[in-house]
Parts: sequence; structure tokens; C-alpha cells
Amino acid sequence: MEPGAEVRVLAKRQAVSRGHNRSNPRKAMSAKEKREEGGRSFRRPVTVDSSKAKTSMEALKICIKMLKWKEFPLGRRLPCDIYWHAVSFHDSEHIFSGQVNKFPGMTDMVRKITLSRAMRAMQELFPEEYNFYPRSWILPDETQFFISQVNKVKGIDSSWKPTFIVKPDGGCQGDGIYLIKNPGSIRVMGSTQNKPSVVQEYISKPLLIDKLKFDIRLYVILKSLEPLEIYIAKEGLSRFCTEPYEEPTQKNLHHVFMHLTNYSLNIHSGNFVHSDNANTGSKRTFSSILHRLSSRGMDIKKLWSDIISLVIKTVIALTPDLKVYYQADIPPGKPGPTCFQILGFDILLTKNLKPMLLEVNGNPSMKIEHEQELAPGVVEYVPSLVDEEVKVAVIRDTLRLVDPMKKKYSRKHSNVSENSTEKKDVDDDLFSTKPEKDAVINPESSLPSLCLKQVFPKYAKQFNYLRLKDRIASLFIRFLGIKGTMKLGPTSFRTFIRNCKLSNNSFSMASVDILYIDITRRWNSIGLDHREPGMCLQAFTEAFIFLAQRRFKSIPLHEQVEALIDLCECQLETLDEKRRGLTEYRTLGSWQMDELQVTPSSHVSSKPHKHYQ
Repeated sequence: MEPGAEVRVLAKRQAVSRGHNRSNPRKAMSAKEKREEGGRSFRRPVTVDSSKAKTSMEALKICIKMLKWKEFPLGRRLPCDIYWHAVSFHDSEHIFSGQVNKFPGMTDMVRKITLSRAMRAMQELFPEEYNFYPRSWILPDETQFFISQVNKVKGIDSSWKPTFIVKPDGGCQGDGIYLIKNPGSIRVMGSTQNKPSVVQEYISKPLLIDKLKFDIRLYVILKSLEPLEIYIAKEGLSRFCTEPYEEPTQKNLHHVFMHLTNYSLNIHSGNFVHSDNANTGSKRTFSSILHRLSSRGMDIKKLWSDIISLVIKTVIALTPDLKVYYQADIPPGKPGPTCFQILGFDILLTKNLKPMLLEVNGNPSMKIEHEQELAPGVVEYVPSLVDEEVKVAVIRDTLRLVDPMKKKYSRKHSNVSENSTEKKDVDDDLFSTKPEKDAVINPESSLPSLCLKQVFPKYAKQFNYLRLKDRIASLFIRFLGIKGTMKLGPTSFRTFIRNCKLSNNSFSMASVDILYIDITRRWNSIGLDHREPGMCLQAFTEAFIFLAQRRFKSIPLHEQVEALIDLCECQLETLDEKRRGLTEYRTLGSWQMDELQVTPSSHVSSKPHKHYQ
């Protein structure tokens, strides 16, 4: 606002309140004009409930102050615009409006077992597109299958000397992770039934810097499920091991500081280096790694393109299940908040610069200080400039992205499209230093340009063919029947088969019932949630694939599934059209009965119109 503008606006408002402008209506200011002339000073601050923020509180406080929003650290009786939770959507109850920074079900979906199952389903349909996720087996359910498969491959190729990494399903911060060379070495600690785990083939040839193994923590913002919107932060963190790397042998398998990149483990190493320099130390910025690789002549643009592809494909694998969770907690037509979430993607680069997904964290640490051990058991928290530089920018710009006031106060800039349709190289966008268009229309114009880059739906055309399970989930949700449920009952499954006309002489309704019982029983026996009986989405997907393979043969599996989806959608569309026609007929029939009261009976036909016969 130019100097003196606020004084002029205040004088005008006082004049209007005293009635000085009644004789000249052109001088009277409307509420909209007052806001526009007053600029940001008349903009209602966004309210944020941070009472459940926990470890992200410090970074969140900094961001709220930067944005000049209003924080409620102890909560608020009145509704807030944004609720910031530390763990899950259910950190607070009875939220009927605003936005929550967690999606229902995300905590479950990014657990090691559920993530592996989601990725395996996509690997079955699109093996080449999903080869960035290590092959995984679920323990203890697949222990014997894992051992037999490994022994079978070893029998064919005696030169294959794999290493495997075992990760407890509920583990975090590297807790309980260990390496094995022999599949028979899987530890039995207490009751394995109560300690489900994932075992994966270990990536034994990682890219090294300073002879150290490292991974990348990138921040991905899932802004919306429907429509799907994904953003990636241009900056991330690189976490280093603290012992020079050697390929796994029986002698060094237990050297966690050599093989595991977890910050929470390596910080206890005597070699851990705390540094506020982005280019040195045991935690650095990702951009410093990119500059280092670029100086070696490596193709950084292709690396970014591969990372974007990995992120989009992973989110596509997760969203079908998330939609089922979402409709269970926030049924359509009922009051409820909208959701967004910051995800932490842990990525490892192989020696040939191929990004591999290690895991997805639904609650990535947003702490901006690091632990420093002064004496055994005595820890002091010291500010970390590297963490603050990266994490504060991510939180700040995520808040700007979901700002509920942005649309209201930027309508006059509607000609500036947030999602540019210009064709530009994906990597040029990521390395661009030009201000984002969001920053142009954002009231907080003094802030830096957004550190977030939209990757979906911007590149939707390249990846929409992968969204087969998303379409299967839409069929599943349609037949759930009762709002708020997450599993399909036997009657609903029969209705699905009947409405889509999938039964015939060779596949009777009795066979349908047997299929439902067999698949549902197996999935319920390995599922983590036994509270609700019925067929979950994963079981429905397996049944759907079985039906696709029966009906369409001699074509690749993903084409079989797509063909059956097309058939089901076509049958249901025809059914909906018939129902709409019947509704119109009944409405017209009611209108005709009203006309009987004023029309002679000799002029009214007892037969319906031909169009409705």
C-alpha cells in the first residue's frame, strides 16, 4: 500500500459513518471497495488451530508469523480455517469445517506392509513402470514363499548373491531393521504373528558421495484426492551414513552406521557431523547434492524427471484406498473438513542414478533443531539451519497453497492461471528462478516465490493410463451401499455382478458366492483390520482381476482389466439412463394425472406415450 493510503481509507470510512457522503452516492464505498482499497490491512487473517501440532509446533509458529495469520495454540471453541495435526486426521474430533493437514487412512496406507501391497498390485499390472520399488514379501504370511522363491532363483543362477533387509511394519526411525544374506536367518522374536514385517531385496550398489551412502527426503504435498493434485518441494534433505560404505558381507551386516541412513540412528554415531553448511555434514540440502552430481557431468534434469515420475506413480498407487477411507470418515453430502497432507518420500539413488523408493512417511519430522549429547543421557536441542531452511519453506508454502482466503481476494487476477497450459520441460520448471504465478496473486507479495511445483494434474496425460485401480475403487464405492462403511457385503457384491452383467452359464451366481467367500476369507485372515466383516478394496481388486482374466484372454493383464472396467462402466451408464428415463416417465405420469382434473376423459389416452413403452 502506498504511503498515506491507510489514512485516506480511514478518513473515508469515518465520513461514510457520519453520513457526509449521503448526498453523493458515488462517494459511498461498498464493503467490497473498502476491502480492495484497504488492501491486505482489511483482509481477515486465516485462523490456525495448532493445539495438536506437537513436534512441528516451532516451525509452524514461524510460518504463521511470516504469513501474518492468527494462531490458536490451545485450540478454539469457534471453528478455525486450518487444523494442524501431528499424527493423523483423528487427532481432533468433531471437526465439521475448514481444512485438516491429514487425510483419513494415510497413517495406515503408508505403513510398510500396506504400502508394499499397494505397490505390488501396481507391479502386477505395470511391472516396467513400477520397477522403482524393491521386490517385497510380507512376513510371517509369506515366509515360506519368500524362502522357496529365493532358493529357486539361486538354483537357476548360482552367481546371484543377494542381501535382504527386514523392516518391522510398525517400526520407525530405523528401529528393528536388520540385514540378512540367508533367507533362513529371519529372526523369530517372540510371536511373529504379532510382529509383522516386510523383507525386501537390499540395494547393494548405491550412489556414494565422500564414500558414504545417503538417502534423500523429499516433501510431497497431496493437496486433493478428487481431483488429484500433487506438488513437490524443490528442496529436500540428504541424510548420510557415518561409516564408509562397503557392499554387504557376513562380517559387516550389523554395521548400521554403514548401511542404514536413518538420522535417528546415525546421530548416535561418534562420526556424526552437525553442520549449518548445506554442503557439508551428515545432513545436507538436496540441492547441494545436485550441484555435486552436476559437477561430475551427471544428467540432473533426467534425475528430476525420474523422481517426479516415481512420486506420481506412488501417489496413484495409494489414492484408491485413500478414497475409500475418505468417504468412510467424510461421507458425501455431510458436513466435514477438506484435507491436504505433507508426505515425506525417502528415496535412494543407485550407482547409475536410478531413484528407488524406500518408504513414504505420513508424518515426516518437521523439527528444526537437532539433538546434541552433552553427556551420557543428557541431550540439548540446538537449532539446525539446514532443517529450518528446508522445513519452514515447505510448511509456509503449503499453507499458502491451501490458503482459504486466496481465491476470495484474488478474483480480480482470475486471468492469471495457476496451472499453466504452456508446454515446458518438467526439469526447466524445477530449476527456474522466476517468481511463481501463485506469488503474483498471493496477498503476501513480500514473501519468496513458492518452493512447491505442481506435477499433477500438470502431467496427467502421461500417467492417467495407470489409474486403473482408481476406476476399480469408484466401482467399489458405488456398491458399498451404507455410507461410512469400508467393506462390501455379499449382497452388494452380487448386485455388482448382476448390474454389470458379469454372470453367465459358465459363471453362475453360485460361483459368484464361492468367489466372494474364498477371497474375502483369505484377505480377512491377513488383514490388519478385523473390526468390520466383508470384502475390502484389495480383495475386491483381486476378484475383479480374476473376472477380467476369465472374460478377456490372449491380451496383457492391464488390458484385460481395462476392458472389464470399460464394460462395467458402460453397463452401469446404461442402467443409470434407464433409471433416469423411468423417473422422467413417473414425473410425466404424475403431471398427466393432474391434467385429468381439467381435461375431458375422452381426450385422455389410457396408454402411455410410445417413447416410454
